[in-house]
Amino acid sequence: MSSRQRDTINAMPAPVSESEPGGDFLDEMIEWSTREDPLFPELMHSAVDRRRIITELRARRVSLGLSQTAVAAELRTSQSAIARLETAAADTKLSTLQRYATAVGLSLNLSLEPSAPAEGNPST
Repeated sequence: MSSRQRDTINAMPAPVSESEPGGDFLDEMIEWSTREDPLFPELMHSAVDRRRIITELRARRVSLGLSQTAVAAELRTSQSAIARLETAAADTKLSTLQRYATAVGLSLNLSLEPSAPAEGNPST
């Protein structure tokens, strides 16, 4: 663990006991992380979107009765790479997600939408 990671962990708020009103530990972590990085909520939403896509791809693979090995062969990769992708253990490239979608008979469509400017950072 790097000293920066250790400093970050040490700066995190202690969990609130269940008897204390006013939220839970997750709420406090989100609030603290947002104070530390105003882009945190957007990053969190992106992570949730990625997880949803991966979950849908896996569900489709399973519903078609395809093994990870079969999908891996279609993508010309290894079964272990598919396992890592499905557990979101890696930050998977967009092109890989698109190829996986094609392998299970889906199409991955993207759209660009304006995001709210970060506080103190007006959009141009």
